[in-house]
Amino acid sequence: MMKIYVSLVFWLLSCCGYAVASSVGFDQTILYGESDRPLKVSVWYPSKDVFPTEKVAENLAFFGTKVVRIGTPLSGQYPLVVISHGYRGNWRNQNWLATKLAHDGYVVAALDHPGTTSFDHSPMAAAKWWKRPKDISRLLDWLLDDSNLTPYIDPTNITAIGHSLGGWTVMNLAGSEVDNEQLSADCLPTPNSRVCSLTAELGMLNDKPLGVSSLRDERIRRVVSLDLGLARSFSKQSLQTLTVPTLILAAGVDIGDLPQAQESGFLAKYIAKNKRRYIVYPDAAHFSFMQVCKPGAIEILEEEVPGDGIICKDGGQRSRAALHQDMLQKILAFIRST
Repeated sequence: MMKIYVSLVFWLLSCCGYAVASSVGFDQTILYGESDRPLKVSVWYPSKDVFPTEKVAENLAFFGTKVVRIGTPLSGQYPLVVISHGYRGNWRNQNWLATKLAHDGYVVAALDHPGTTSFDHSPMAAAKWWKRPKDISRLLDWLLDDSNLTPYIDPTNITAIGHSLGGWTVMNLAGSEVDNEQLSADCLPTPNSRVCSLTAELGMLNDKPLGVSSLRDERIRRVVSLDLGLARSFSKQSLQTLTVPTLILAAGVDIGDLPQAQESGFLAKYIAKNKRRYIVYPDAAHFSFMQVCKPGAIEILEEEVPGDGIICKDGGQRSRAALHQDMLQKILAFIRST
């Protein structure tokens, strides 16, 4: 009887995305569906194999995580999470979150957005702002139809998470509509150096080209915005009519030109209260949502690029690891309850 009970509990946990995997498999590939926009994809998933392990996303400044490279997926069908990085970021930035989610029984995928990733600053690619959410839709096409993980994914339980410009990206996927005139008008009287300076680089004052329909992806059941930017580019009407459950996590420590009240707070103001949850971390800064920094990382980053040391600065009350644990619990609770 005990064996039957244990097996039943494991099945229930696995089917609902609460199973704790003993190890995390990791793989990378490149999607060439659009020859002028190949997408480098990283995927984390519960793995049967527990060795050999290696560290990924580890370097002199940041801690990585332990994974099994090209592991054997653990039997079951798991909720899917897709992650969009921030401006000139990359898949490594939320590796900490992806690994923790995979340990908790999720398949997680992230990609590098051409033109706005650490590895590609192409002006032509960056200026096609509508391509960012389309990248995520292409990633979903592959995951749900053509990848070796397709049998292990629950296509009815998909979450999109994004940090900074990635948060803006997933809000597009939820149905938020860019209003070029509103953004332009907002940047005239009260210009924000970080946000408004990006409008030209991202082609934000240009409409989507003919033939590009709504960026909403109906497969995405919920979205999580991690201290997004460019929130005021979204029309108030599209936010007011948003039906996709939205978790808004914001950094209370202003790094100088990304005040959360005017970014995350803008979303919270116009999205219906029964469709969103809004949490401000008073001891988190914008980059607290990225991987944990090693001792001496500030000096290393400053030497490489003066000013980049800010990436490793938080509010000082809690460690970044402690902040991550709280963020993870908030995200898991949101996914499980919606």
